[in-house]
Amino acid sequence: MITYPFTYKRAKSVAEAETLLKATSESKLLAGGQTLIAAMKMRLANPPELIDISGIKELNYIRVGGGQVAIGAATIHYDVATSAEVAKAIPALAHLAGVIGDPAVRHKGTIGGSVANNDPAADYPAAVLALGATIKTNKRAIKADDFFTGMFSTALEDGEIITEIAFPIPEKAAYKKFANPASRYAMAGVFVAKFKDGIRVAATGAAPCVFRVPEMEAALAKNFTPDAVANIAVDASNMNSDLHGSAEYRANLVTVMAKRAVAEAA
Repeated sequence: MITYPFTYKRAKSVAEAETLLKATSESKLLAGGQTLIAAMKMRLANPPELIDISGIKELNYIRVGGGQVAIGAATIHYDVATSAEVAKAIPALAHLAGVIGDPAVRHKGTIGGSVANNDPAADYPAAVLALGATIKTNKRAIKADDFFTGMFSTALEDGEIITEIAFPIPEKAAYKKFANPASRYAMAGVFVAKFKDGIRVAATGAAPCVFRVPEMEAALAKNFTPDAVANIAVDASNMNSDLHGSAEYRANLVTVMAKRAVAEAA
């Protein structure tokens, strides 16, 4: 029997997590583990050390004020989904958190882990990008447009730990996704946000990385109705294709989900 041993350590503070990360070059942070543990089970990842940050109290909070919703990185999806403050400030964000995976995933997975792993089918990246959020780490603040760089890839550097996601509060917003019936991952999910100074549209699940749809943003800035995006086609050559759905199917889903999101937001 082949074994893949690793060391498990539990950090009590962000400072301690930083120290532990510096001690072992290939160590990985563990929050909810909904992506990392699955990767380890499939032998796609084999870190020599796991540093658990899920119990760090300074990373678990929801604060609304100053025109934004700030959420600590270790906050679980369930807490976001059931937060009265989030539901009042950005209803679409609470809704998104409530349709992530299943109850087990929502009670274990964290917002920081979802954003840091940037799974192509994850829901949170769509909200982060569409709302123009700021990802705060132990070292700096990163704008959403600069954060997601590719499949499972972000602008995070070695030793960098997400501490908070700060979401500007929009005038209107909505998130609609077509979920895989088994995993509940997004085959295509679209988050639409209307601000005083413009529209932002972001799609997840359909391509290797979350992306904005400039053509839809421009059309909605002139006419914020489902009809404005109904005939806007997304380039299928950039879409994912697998046994669950072809690239062309996913490209069409982006348009369909965008229409539904705009209808709900409007």
